[in-house]
Amino acid sequence: MTETLSPALPHDIEALVEAVLKAADAGGVSLATAESCTGGLVASVLTDVEGRSHVFERGYVVYTNDAKAEELAVPLRLIDQNGAVSEPVARAMAEGALRTSGAGVALAVTGFAGRAGPGDEPGRVHFALAAAGAATVHEEHHFGDVGRGPCRIECLRVALRLLLTAVTIR
Repeated sequence: MTETLSPALPHDIEALVEAVLKAADAGGVSLATAESCTGGLVASVLTDVEGRSHVFERGYVVYTNDAKAEELAVPLRLIDQNGAVSEPVARAMAEGALRTSGAGVALAVTGFAGRAGPGDEPGRVHFALAAAGAATVHEEHHFGDVGRGPCRIECLRVALRLLLTAVTIR
């Protein structure tokens, strides 16, 4: 059970956090995150369970394009060509986090948690998961204009589900 965030998290997310950490621990897999629209929320829940957080290697909060380029080596031309909220950028973020962290599994999330700019879709989020020796996995979700908080909670569900799948099939 998460210590700090428990009162605010739905029970299913608490269960996912515990399952991810337990499976990663049992498999000796370390985890990393690269987060934009979630602002470190995934990393926060993964480090909030006493006795299990040692499987978390590190997290990158890369909200700006420059941060994505500097911290994860995401090429700025890739962002310029596809937009920061795109499949190619999510994949590059996950692969960059895997490469720079030394973790066994890295999850990336980039999207519009709230109202986006003109022509952008609120609640559109890209997730990517990179694991040593495996192809990078991508998912795109459309949560709608539900607001920043509810969108970020949905992002947690998806991110934790992806991580759980990755650490249980290893």
